[in-house]
Amino acid sequence: MFSNILNNKKKFDVVVIGSGAAGLTAAILAHDQGAKVLILERTDKIGGTTAVSGGGIWIPNNHHMAEVDANDSREEALSYCRGLTMGRAEDELIETFIDTAPVMLRYLEDHTPLRFTPLTTPDYHPEEPGGKLCGRSVEPAPVEMATLGKWAEKLRPPSNMSFSLTLQEAFQTYQAFYRPWSVPQELVAERMEKGLVTLGQALSAGLLRGVLDRGISIQLQSRARELIVRKGRITGVRVEGEQETGTDVLASRAVILATAGFEWNQSLKSKFLTGTITAPNSPPFNEGDGLKMAMSVGADLANMGEVWNYPSILIPGESYASRPLSRGIKAERSAPHIIWVNARGRRFVNEAANYNSIGKVFSEMDTGSPAYCNQPAWAVFDQQYRSQYMVGTTMPEDPDPDWIPRADSLHELALKVGADPDGLQETVDRWNSFVRDGRDRDFGRGESAFDRYQGDHKAPHPNLGTIKKPPFYALPIYPGALGTKGGPRTNRQAQVVDVHGEPITGLYAAGNVAASITGPGYYGVGSTLGPIMTWGYIAGIAAATESQKN
Repeated sequence: MFSNILNNKKKFDVVVIGSGAAGLTAAILAHDQGAKVLILERTDKIGGTTAVSGGGIWIPNNHHMAEVDANDSREEALSYCRGLTMGRAEDELIETFIDTAPVMLRYLEDHTPLRFTPLTTPDYHPEEPGGKLCGRSVEPAPVEMATLGKWAEKLRPPSNMSFSLTLQEAFQTYQAFYRPWSVPQELVAERMEKGLVTLGQALSAGLLRGVLDRGISIQLQSRARELIVRKGRITGVRVEGEQETGTDVLASRAVILATAGFEWNQSLKSKFLTGTITAPNSPPFNEGDGLKMAMSVGADLANMGEVWNYPSILIPGESYASRPLSRGIKAERSAPHIIWVNARGRRFVNEAANYNSIGKVFSEMDTGSPAYCNQPAWAVFDQQYRSQYMVGTTMPEDPDPDWIPRADSLHELALKVGADPDGLQETVDRWNSFVRDGRDRDFGRGESAFDRYQGDHKAPHPNLGTIKKPPFYALPIYPGALGTKGGPRTNRQAQVVDVHGEPITGLYAAGNVAASITGPGYYGVGSTLGPIMTWGYIAGIAAATESQKN
């Protein structure tokens, strides 16, 4: 079932490198345009970063929006996206995304087992021109793993998002990140019994089923190392596998890079990122293979300093693929009775804002020393928070874990973690005065519809609550990321271009391997997957017709 395809067949029309959502979408579309397609996957599992993600997809003007009484227009979407990219993405690429994304979504529903439903979550900046309060983000309906047959064992397992809930259920219906005990156990049991998966697992499974239905070849444990160039065009890729090295796989039409980012490559991070990522949220195989291959053939690069920020926590002893597991922070940033402080004991951000924007402040430099202003950082909370909500995986009734420092006074807590005691006391006093007044005068926490949606809907205020009941706690916060978002620059046909803006014939890119059209911004839930699947759709069609264009 999983034999080495390369032993018998080494020539294809289109070779797709990577098996996340971008790669699987590209493979489906290339096949549907008549191409013979091979998917190369470095690891022994299908799904890449997509399989461990939330699975949401941000698609403006999509055909499901009416189901949540929302509407959209091309003009509103353009206004919103242009504002968030801050001039750091080409207009024609933004327009291409907005025009193609809804088409891509409908195509996948019509031609694969995937079905999508809209979310009621707001855009991440709903008050900006063109922003929306709901509907632009969609998610896959649950998928039965049994439909994958023997390939089910080859789907990458989830990391920390392993519950059988949809995003809508987790964020709205049950607020599972606050009160997981409110989730009906019979619902979870039924889904587990039926083998139903949700989130990124559902998206990956649905796309994989679409690939299998088409008989598209998949080669696992085959790491692409070098692009083959003949007479000025890309004609294939050199592959390292378990049993051989230097195998040439030829692509008569094109190669599509869909190999994720470089957040696990310390050398590349040091060269390109302006800050640090100490706790990546992705599988530890995203080491920039595609980026290095593109650079080696003269690709232009863009957006290299940007990442999909996601501040995270680390629980001692947890791991994924033999590397430390980081957990993106949810309730610990939006709930009442909690604030974030730096070593000076000062708040430095609207904690309830979207994770991408929050993550950027961890890269702010101290002007007086070679250090980051907001590293280290802690989420400070009291017994009011501890008695109501989860902290990482710790339930309110569980004993306090050793990895969360605690003390009976703020002064003692600050000394224990190495923060300024006077600064922390003043900050908490100031915060409590804001709570009494019902307004965060420093950072505006709770003023955006997004903040309130992410907060506790059952609290007197979804985001504001005093910190005054001992004991007090300080949860360490780390700069995390879903992935990097810089790489080879592409045009509107998903072709990789050189420094002169000319296409590198036979080379396409989609996914986190390529320069993101979002620039520094993050549109809403699914802003990673929406654009990368759209670019996968475009790349698949264009790569399959490459021979007709040259």
